[in-house]
Amino acid sequence: MEVGWVKIYTSADFFKSELVRQVLIDHEIEAIIINKQGFPYRIGEVEVYINEDDFQKALEIIVKNEL
Repeated sequence: MEVGWVKIYTSADFFKSELVRQVLIDHEIEAIIINKQGFPYRIGEVEVYINEDDFQKALEIIVKNEL
């Protein structure tokens, strides 16, 4: 992971993390997913990362949308 990226969201549900990522992108915040779930049982976490400069704005969007 490059410097300047911070984790904003973590879930065991891939689709929930993807929803958060897409909402952030819709608000013009660059977001990426790192899937740490193991194969074949999908046990583990899926993390959403954003640029640290967008942290406060992203947090407000997540809270406002109850994600």
